[in-house]
Amino acid sequence: MDDILAIKEKFDFYVDLYNRNKFISNDPIGIPHRFQLKQDIEIAGFFAAIFAWGQRVTIISKANELMALMGDDPYHFIINHTDKDLMHLTTFVHRTFNSTDLLFFIKKLKDHYLLFDSLEDAFLLDQGDRFEMTTSLNNFYTYFTDDPLCLQRTKKHIANPQNGSTCKRLLMYLRWMVRKDDHNVDFGIWQRIPMSALMIPYDVHVDRIARQHSLITRTQKDWKTVVELSDICKLMDPIDPAKYDFALFGLSVNLEHK
Repeated sequence: MDDILAIKEKFDFYVDLYNRNKFISNDPIGIPHRFQLKQDIEIAGFFAAIFAWGQRVTIISKANELMALMGDDPYHFIINHTDKDLMHLTTFVHRTFNSTDLLFFIKKLKDHYLLFDSLEDAFLLDQGDRFEMTTSLNNFYTYFTDDPLCLQRTKKHIANPQNGSTCKRLLMYLRWMVRKDDHNVDFGIWQRIPMSALMIPYDVHVDRIARQHSLITRTQKDWKTVVELSDICKLMDPIDPAKYDFALFGLSVNLEHK
């Protein structure tokens, strides 16, 4: 591994460079930034994160399309929609996520919000005194998909560590909801999950920079690799390890555009 202090100094510089509001409009996180109500932010962010594979322009476009279909009032739509309202969603599709998946997601979100005030509760199920991310994500998967109306195809849109997935989109969503700093890119509206427990949303961009700096030894691209990388980031900042997502992702994207 390269010198950890030298890496920290370099990455801290790029965290400060890329953790800025000027990048929001070109990132899926811009979707929840359109809203003020906590539940609207949670729902818009959840769909934007679930859609986050492929080109960012397309991800943002499809997320905005869905928000428009919900009258740009997602929480009210989730809680109060009628069967007629749902008919407007039957042509929606984003890559492999289609209207069948969408209608189940809406059902599940309504079921949840009729019981809880926040979607954060869905990630805190069966947690003891100390929050643990692997347990949280596995429990969330079970909670969200353990329903006779949830088809196998729909379950594939919710990742979980138990299957070896990197859970990139859910980790990104959790970063958005939990992290809080003075730059106000991430929302920090969830305060029961500690920032110190967040992990790095791992994708090809992050993988490229992490391997260039010898932060990863595993050849696989799986949950154990996410743990390995996140543990290194926790050495650099045990309170806010997920901030290094800005450096890892930003450096890689910047390299592509040179």
